[in-house]
Amino acid sequence: MACHEIAALRLGLMRILGRDDAAERQHELAELGNHADKPGPLKALCDAEDLAGLKNFFEASLTELHTRVADTKEEDAQLPYLRALMVLTKKVELDLAQQIDGMTRLYRDLDEMHDFVHELFPVS
Repeated sequence: MACHEIAALRLGLMRILGRDDAAERQHELAELGNHADKPGPLKALCDAEDLAGLKNFFEASLTELHTRVADTKEEDAQLPYLRALMVLTKKVELDLAQQIDGMTRLYRDLDEMHDFVHELFPVS
């Protein structure tokens, strides 16, 4: 079993950040297998075009992960791995939200600083 949610998130981030590293891309695609091509949150996450979409698709992929864990029988050997994956993805979800919040603050602060500059140096 692979960390599909993390691999798909990395592919989406690569797209948004403009990273064009073929080796990294191939590594993540190998991790995903056919999940990169199947319609659903993982494919959408791979193809995200903006931060809002990235966040929404990641959250949707986590919903599927939670369902998969809930449907896994206690005696299944994969259950401890899936539970650990839930902890990892929760941490990533929190970090992603924090990064987006930081970028949003930067966006608002730029406007405030721009206005402040014009207060100091009014445009005629």
